[in-house]
Amino acid sequence: MHFTLAELAKRVGGRVEGDGSVRIERVMPLDEAGPSDVSFFANRRYAAAFAATRAGAVIVGEGEQAAAGRTLLRAPDAYLAFAKVSTLFHPPRESVPEVSSRASIAPGARVDPSAEVKDFAFVGADASVGARTILFPGVVIGEGARVGDDCILYPNVVVRERCIVGNRCILQPGSVVGGDGFGFAFDMVGDGSGPRHYKVPQSGIAELEDDVELGANTCVDRATLGRTVVRRGAKIDDLVMLAHNVDFGPLSLAAAQVGISGSTKVGMGVILGGQVGLVGHLDIGDGARLGAQSGVMNDIPAGETYSGSPAGPHRDWLRELGAVHQLPLLIKRVRELEKAMKKLQEDE
Repeated sequence: MHFTLAELAKRVGGRVEGDGSVRIERVMPLDEAGPSDVSFFANRRYAAAFAATRAGAVIVGEGEQAAAGRTLLRAPDAYLAFAKVSTLFHPPRESVPEVSSRASIAPGARVDPSAEVKDFAFVGADASVGARTILFPGVVIGEGARVGDDCILYPNVVVRERCIVGNRCILQPGSVVGGDGFGFAFDMVGDGSGPRHYKVPQSGIAELEDDVELGANTCVDRATLGRTVVRRGAKIDDLVMLAHNVDFGPLSLAAAQVGISGSTKVGMGVILGGQVGLVGHLDIGDGARLGAQSGVMNDIPAGETYSGSPAGPHRDWLRELGAVHQLPLLIKRVRELEKAMKKLQEDE
């Protein structure tokens, strides 16, 4: 597969600066690219690699400065243009309409004729799999669950009974939709053998709306009652935990190892950095941003940036962090003052 640079520019709404007839055969990093490759530059940290690259062309933003003679594809958003160019060279996987003889389809299950069900996938009774959806080996679709059109469920994904996956969703290996929520009532009397944690039935469901992606080994628990929901266009990284009755907002992002406790509502376009932890029953406003490892114990207003543990306004956290770094010097000064005071008292 190859394109001229001019063809790529037209496809992504950019413009060529230099030779538009350059033949592009691959998308490669700046430091590995050659004359028939296109790369991209959107972060000043890689300025040296940009200056030294042998790439036939580089995707850059409209205002980016470049050495004379460099062939460029300029676009308003270089990273978005790169994503679109890379998609041309690495198009999404398409289903091969086939149900493997080694897959297990229960009576009453409905698998669209255009779907692909690979070896050792299982579709339970009364479950449904939509058009052009791909189920990789080891996928389990529970009884009465629904998976929409144009989805990809990679190996060992589990969608438990009655849960819902919308259209164009991608579930990376090992992700689980609809595992039981963590709900137990402490029973002091028990059943005669002493106190116990009495399991609360998790009778609700988990639902992913359209265009959601879950990372590897991410878990979205089913609701105690009602539903846990991940809304349209949300993207969730690997090893993330959404507890029962969480409402994760449209177009919101969660980086790896985020944990969200039960019944917390996350608004639209929220960004959660890696290892952010949220206690239950919170309301995170639209467009809020939480820095990595933030420990969130209170509601966050819309549009605010919070960091730290316990999380607070980002600027306050930076000042507090700066003060903490001064502690060794302050301790040293206090000790010197104590010694000076002691000497003055001894000399009296």
